[in-house]
Amino acid sequence: MNKHSTLSSVLADVTVANGLPNEHYVDPAVFAEEKKSVLYANWSGIGFGKDVPEEGDAKPVDFLGMPLLIVRDRDGEIGVFQNTCRHRGMILVDTPRKIGGAIRCPYHSWCYSLKGELRATPHVGGPGQNKHEDVNRDDLGLVRVRSHVWRDVIFVNVDGNAPAFEEAHGALLERWKEFEQPLHHGGETSSFKLEVKTNWKLAVENYCESYHLPWVHPGLNSYSRLEDHYNIEARGHYSGQGTLVYRQLTDQDGATFPDFEGLSDKWDEGAEYVALYPNVLLGVQRDHAFAIVLEPVDHENTVEHIELYYAKSVEDTPQHDGLRASNAQLWKTVFEEDVFVVEGMQKGRHGMLFDGGRFSPAMDGPTHNFHHWVATQIESGRAE
Repeated sequence: MNKHSTLSSVLADVTVANGLPNEHYVDPAVFAEEKKSVLYANWSGIGFGKDVPEEGDAKPVDFLGMPLLIVRDRDGEIGVFQNTCRHRGMILVDTPRKIGGAIRCPYHSWCYSLKGELRATPHVGGPGQNKHEDVNRDDLGLVRVRSHVWRDVIFVNVDGNAPAFEEAHGALLERWKEFEQPLHHGGETSSFKLEVKTNWKLAVENYCESYHLPWVHPGLNSYSRLEDHYNIEARGHYSGQGTLVYRQLTDQDGATFPDFEGLSDKWDEGAEYVALYPNVLLGVQRDHAFAIVLEPVDHENTVEHIELYYAKSVEDTPQHDGLRASNAQLWKTVFEEDVFVVEGMQKGRHGMLFDGGRFSPAMDGPTHNFHHWVATQIESGRAE
């Protein structure tokens, strides 16, 4: 099957559309194409601000084979750079660390500020000569990668051509504007990851629909039923699901987490779960939120990085340590219940006669919306 001629059915209306062809899940060549046209060309998540909490904190990240470095500078701002020295291409930082002075290359000791400026080039003009007229430091700072931080997720646009983050995702920023207030990470128990043998897109597809709840999440479905959910679809930007029945977690004394401030009545018993294209999954409830960054390792393996956040800090609410741990375990159980599904679909995509499947027009709109977006990005990349 020619992969360049199989996307037209994906772009059809949900009532007649097929899903993405098998090669988008099992072919390394198509994965490489998606890396460029989907993941590098848009605002992709690569990490979390909580991983570089203080000035001088630096964390290296491998994003689809590209070495990146997340740094919090002296002004408290987060920057992302290519983790490559401008001299001979040496990796600068190989483990998370605190940068006390400058980012120093371990090869020839070229040094960069936390904002990426080249500050020192020892012996570049010969022994004891630290300057040379042909080496212009102003032109040789670290390559900065376009970045934006929202809901503590660090997004990057590698190719630099996407619209500004606020423009690209303005619809969701407006939808969730009530939640534009401080987020506080829940601490060690609120951070976990799952290594899943599946293509990254299947994790997105499974997350954004509620159709599977009765069979895959019977515990969750017992109080937040399939019929209590609604589809969320913003063509070209995001999709997901919402529930009209969110039940707050309580401890043995009936205590709950503090709510985010100033929320409308909609959120008293409502919650929403959205896949922000391409690879970030977000959830908001009245008293906590979460963010999941999907790390596409290769065409058949994904790491899900999951972080939980609250309206009040751990320091301000030590009495809720146990409740936070219980909440994290509940969510971990839910996310783990999905593993056999996304791994099973990955195995199924090796069925060479599978045609991408069909969608339920009533239930699968969010998934079709995602497929339509991916296909659009691929077609755009091919046109260029």
